[in-house]
Amino acid sequence: MDGPCAIGRLEGDGPWVGFVRAEGGYRLAVGRAGASVQTDAADDALLLALAIAYFEDVLEDPPPAIEATHADLSDLVRDVAVRAGDPEGRRLLDEAVDSIDDGLAVDEVIGRLDAAWRRTTEEQAEPLDLLRDRVTRLIGRA
Repeated sequence: MDGPCAIGRLEGDGPWVGFVRAEGGYRLAVGRAGASVQTDAADDALLLALAIAYFEDVLEDPPPAIEATHADLSDLVRDVAVRAGDPEGRRLLDEAVDSIDDGLAVDEVIGRLDAAWRRTTEEQAEPLDLLRDRVTRLIGRA
């Protein structure tokens, strides 16, 4: 398992949330200063929620030493794209990866990620709500 990539904190003094690459794909990662990192299975909807939250910049700053980069997010979304069973979903995910890799404007990246999210998931919750719910279930109050 690689080291964690943090995308931010749900609250200023709360745990950071992010992901780790493990054998077989990516996992949700959550940690607090001075505590061990907890991981959990992450489906494609959750992985895209992490990417959307990163680019929307709606979370508090993550710990600088493990802060995710655009390249980390590109790899994450690329991994979701590889598994996409729906050709249209795969196309949308590939476009999202291209927008990240090409350094397009954040609004463009978010638009493409959101289109892929809506195509590849049946989740009723919004991405940040899904993320908050999963973190809360993993470690309790975020």
